[in-house]
Amino acid sequence: RVAAALALVGLEGFGSHFPRELSGGMQMRVSIARALVNEPDLLLMDEPFGALDEITRNRLDADLIALWWQRHLTVIFVTHSIYEAVFLSTRVVVMAARPGRVMKEVVIDEPHPRTSAFRVTQRFATYCKELAELLAEASGSPGGHA
Repeated sequence: RVAAALALVGLEGFGSHFPRELSGGMQMRVSIARALVNEPDLLLMDEPFGALDEITRNRLDADLIALWWQRHLTVIFVTHSIYEAVFLSTRVVVMAARPGRVMKEVVIDEPHPRTSAFRVTQRFATYCKELAELLAEASGSPGGHA
């Protein structure tokens, strides 16, 4: 099962490498593979790509969509990136802090699997703008603008 999980995340042949021998993106793939070994129906991912550069993050976002599509997983993905939320999600739950509460759920009604071409569409920009406004409102910014 370990070899199969490594193959799912594109790390065939890296099973005997030490973490220090892997890039940040590869280390994140190992973390995902470790979770997939148990063949879960649900993945909870709390800002897994936050420390990665934008190119690596976008690549892993696309890989995660492919995994979701292949394995039919439910993924709860916590992120502070509006762009990542819109690209990955079928729905985004916007939360307000202090006290923590759900402000709004936004359905991202776009077909899957998504490709990088979606990131440059007007629909993508519209979803990002809506979420930015909701987050500004959630943070208590005057007039709802950050």
